[in-house]
Amino acid sequence: MIELPLILYVPGLLPKPEPGPHRDALFRCLIAGIRRHDEKVALDIAANLHCFDIVSWTYDFYKTHRDIAIDQEAIEAVIQQDKASSTDIAEASSWPRRIARWVFSIADVLPFLIPHVANERMELHLRDLRRYSRNSNEIAEHARQMFKMPLRAAVEAQRPILIIAHSMGSVIAWDSLWQMAHDERDHVSVDLFLTMGSPLGQRYIQRRLQGHGEDGASRFPNGIRRWINLSAVGDLTAIDPDLADDFQEMVRRGLVESIEDHLLHNYFRLNGDLNVHAEYGYLANDVTAKIIAEWWKRQRP
Repeated sequence: MIELPLILYVPGLLPKPEPGPHRDALFRCLIAGIRRHDEKVALDIAANLHCFDIVSWTYDFYKTHRDIAIDQEAIEAVIQQDKASSTDIAEASSWPRRIARWVFSIADVLPFLIPHVANERMELHLRDLRRYSRNSNEIAEHARQMFKMPLRAAVEAQRPILIIAHSMGSVIAWDSLWQMAHDERDHVSVDLFLTMGSPLGQRYIQRRLQGHGEDGASRFPNGIRRWINLSAVGDLTAIDPDLADDFQEMVRRGLVESIEDHLLHNYFRLNGDLNVHAEYGYLANDVTAKIIAEWWKRQRP
C-alpha cells in the first residue's frame, strides 16, 4: 500500500492567522491553482485533507495572531484571478522596484550599507532575523522542533514528502534539515524541497545558516532528492532569485539530484497594493500549481 503523500508548509516571518483559518486559506489557494492546471489532481488532494499540514511557528515567536479578516477579500480575489494582468506585470518590474533590488543587492555584498538603505519593513525583518539567528530564549530552536515533529512522523510512516517553504520558512527548513542530518543523525527523505520567495541567496543569510563554516559536505543538509526554487518578479526578499549557482556544490557532491530556479508573477493585492512576496499569491500561481500537481501524480500513479 502506498502511503498518502504529505505536503508540509513552512511560513515565513510576521504574525500569521490562527493555525486553522491559516491552513484553510493556504489550502484553498493551493487547490485553486492546481484546479486550473489539473482538475483531477485538485479533487484528489482536496479529498485527502490530511495530506496538507502547516508548521505554525510564528505565534510563539511574536505572541500574537494576525486577523484572517484583514486578508480575506484579497485571498478570495487571488483565488478567482487565473493569471497576472498586464498592470500586475508592469508594476512588478517597474523602475522603482528594479532600483530597490539593485540597492539591496549592493547592501548584501557590503553589509555596512544596510543601515543607510533599510526602510521600516526591512528594519523589522532584520530585527526578527537577528532574534532568530541569536536563538534568543531558544526561540529559533523551538521553531525548528515544530518543523521536525511532523517531518519525523511522516518519515517514520514512509510517506512521500514535499516541503513548501516560504521566505524565512526556507531558512528554518534548511537549519532543521541540517541539524537532523549532522547533529541528530536522522535518516530524512524529502522527495521535493520547494522554496518560494526565499532569502537563501543572500550572503547575509548564508553566513548565518546552520553548517556555515563547516567543510565539504558537512556544510549542507542531506536527504533532499530535488530542490525547486520559485521567485516572483520584483520580490525583494529573493533579491538573488538563482539558488542553483549558490548551492551547486550540493549537486556535485550528490547531496541533491538537481536544483532548479523558476520565475513567476505574483499578483496578490491587499487593499489594491501589489504584494509580490505574499504566500497566498505564490501558492495560487500556475507555475507553483504545475510543479505540485506533477509531483502529486508521481506519488499517486
